[in-house]
Amino acid sequence: MADMAKMAYRPIGLAASLGSAALAGKLVAAIWKKVAHEDDTPGALDPQYSMGKVLAFALFQAGVFAIVQVLIDRGGARLFEKVTGAWPGD
Repeated sequence: MADMAKMAYRPIGLAASLGSAALAGKLVAAIWKKVAHEDDTPGALDPQYSMGKVLAFALFQAGVFAIVQVLIDRGGARLFEKVTGAWPGD
């Protein structure tokens, strides 16, 4: 039964991962624009931004993505456990 629960969770987990990436991307852009008072986020190939600013943005982006991913994954796993009685990672 636990194996079937894990298999059933795979598409749910994949959808949650894709959704969390989209959510994190929007969140990163909104926060950065507000904090940095800029209309765009710095890209690695944008010559108008210093290397320091590009690296700061990359660090911020990675942190937000990781936190959102963990929150969505963990919340989804807990919800799945409540519904099915099986933890998807076991």
